[in-house]
Amino acid sequence: MKLEDIKQKIETFHKNGQVINAVYWLLKKYNLKNKNLKGFEFRENAKPDFILMTTEGEFGEPQTIRIPQNTFEFPLELMLILIAHEMVHVNQKTIKPYILDKNEREWQAYYEMNFHILFPQVPEISKFHKKFFAQKGLEYYNRMGQGSELQQKYAEQKKQVEDLIASLE
Repeated sequence: MKLEDIKQKIETFHKNGQVINAVYWLLKKYNLKNKNLKGFEFRENAKPDFILMTTEGEFGEPQTIRIPQNTFEFPLELMLILIAHEMVHVNQKTIKPYILDKNEREWQAYYEMNFHILFPQVPEISKFHKKFFAQKGLEYYNRMGQGSELQQKYAEQKKQVEDLIASLE
């Protein structure tokens, strides 16, 4: 199915108030499903400059992802990559060894947004968003502590992120 056809199907779900059904359909379409996902709930509406999705639940327990009710008023590729980001968190919090450090969790999720290691079928996002998410990832990398074990663990990935940012400028 072409991306344009997928967008049209999602628009139909959205117009009919079936946002959560649309998300489940996308999970299946893009092979993002996860048995440790408890489900989706709504949160406050997103704004063009601030879209918040969160993964909530205790480590080792099924996770709930909270999404804005107006999720599909924004570009589908962007929403898919944000959902993929949250699906990374579902894995981190439900598959041992759990990723306990928040900075490491965010680093891994932002890295996935640009390099599609876990979810290669997710479509590419704009250069603007690639750069934005790469820079956000570096913020979490820097919070790991200068020269820390975590920074050393991700040093090669950090170089890839820096190279990506340089290629987008």
